Amino acid sequence: MGSVRWAFPCSAWRPCRREWLLAARLVQPEEKDRIGQFVFARDAKAALAGRLLIRKLIAEKLCIPWNEIHLQRTAKGKPFLANNLLNIHSNYNFNVSHQGDYAVLAAEPELQVGIDIMKTSLPGSSSIPNFFRIMKRQFTETEWDVITSMSNEWMQLDMFHRYWALKESFLKAIGVGIGFNLQRIEFNVCPLQLEIGKVYKETKMLLDGDQEREWTFEETRLDDHHHVAVALGKQESFGQKHSNVCSMEPSQPQFTLLTFEDLVASGIPIAPEDSAYWDNFCSKEESPMKENSHSRSECL
Repeated sequence: MGSVRWAFPCSAWRPCRREWLLAARLVQPEEKDRIGQFVFARDAKAALAGRLLIRKLIAEKLCIPWNEIHLQRTAKGKPFLANNLLNIHSNYNFNVSHQGDYAVLAAEPELQVGIDIMKTSLPGSSSIPNFFRIMKRQFTETEWDVITSMSNEWMQLDMFHRYWALKESFLKAIGVGIGFNLQRIEFNVCPLQLEIGKVYKETKMLLDGDQEREWTFEETRLDDHHHVAVALGKQESFGQKHSNVCSMEPSQPQFTLLTFEDLVASGIPIAPEDSAYWDNFCSKEESPMKENSHSRSECL
């Protein structure tokens, strides 16, 4: 076992009938049904890719046969492995995120882990100034000064999404959601510009004004538009200001871009084929405000 960073380009995936029905057989029935309820194909593809990433991780890193993996969700909706594990595997943590054009996964032995991906894009129903006016309350004054110091609106929007990925990665690592005051956490981002494909660990976080030294934040740009943040902390370290135990120093892995064949390489079907699931998928438009642009084929 060890650190894992995987990315799958779910937006570019144009599944044919065989691929979609195979993927549907490789997830638990309740998850398959949940994914089928998404209105847009974009969201169904991302959610299905996220489940396949998790099952691939568990099958290949924990050596649990694919069809014996049992995933459940916490009250906050975070997936976890419900199988009984030997102690050697009990602290292997993983998290997934999907937004924009990718589904991503991070996994670590012994460390809490949260991952978030954000695609820099224009606000859907608002101008950038109006969007910023609404969202400003989620940031500290120092963070907002950095965002607005960028030289143009697009770069400000890009920095906004970078901060948002950082904040979400931490919240996902500690397992909290709506209701957490985001102004309690402040990030000092470093460096201001990130090169595509490189992993950075210089950004620091303050919690209630004090630097959290037991948390590490990895940042990566997958491409010109996608920021990924990975929060790494000691088990049960949230809120513990002092500790005599040295933090584990994680490795610094780069993201591996997976193909669909990679995703399902270890797969063992859980359920029989459901041809109606393909018809359900074909009935969906790709995304809001777009024409249905799938390249679907009856591949065998």
